[in-house]
Amino acid sequence: MEIVLRASVMFVVVYVLLRLMGKRELGQMAPFELVSLIVMGDLIQQGVTHQDFSLTGATLAIFTFAAWSFTLGFLAHRLPRARRLLKSRPVVLVRDGRLLGSNLDEERIDSDELAIEMRLAGISGLHEIAWAILEPEGKISFIRKDDEDIDPRANEDSQIA
Repeated sequence: MEIVLRASVMFVVVYVLLRLMGKRELGQMAPFELVSLIVMGDLIQQGVTHQDFSLTGATLAIFTFAAWSFTLGFLAHRLPRARRLLKSRPVVLVRDGRLLGSNLDEERIDSDELAIEMRLAGISGLHEIAWAILEPEGKISFIRKDDEDIDPRANEDSQIA
């Protein structure tokens, strides 16, 4: 029973930590951050199983994490209030070629990062974008304006990088 309790506490700690890290950080991890998460996994295992190195202890800890994950997923699927609390929402970063600075600041995305994503998507400037949306998993989706909506003279004014 102690392992289940420890695993539950560690699940909450990891869940809160990952939520605080933000969508973008998880979507674009640097090598050091990836190694840190792997090391964190080992530290979590030590904290959960304590001195119990048995197969039963490890299995119990894994099943506890899986049960909590399943439970939160089920609650988020069935209950709208829980969904708002447990799941991230998409965030609009650009609307009609204009940066939404407060949303960029809230998600800790600077214009250089956005410019990189735009180039990777084959977009040369803000004037081409109807919407740029940071998705819950950390990717940025771009919806282009229709060709007739794009003012060719706006290209010079809409560069961000």
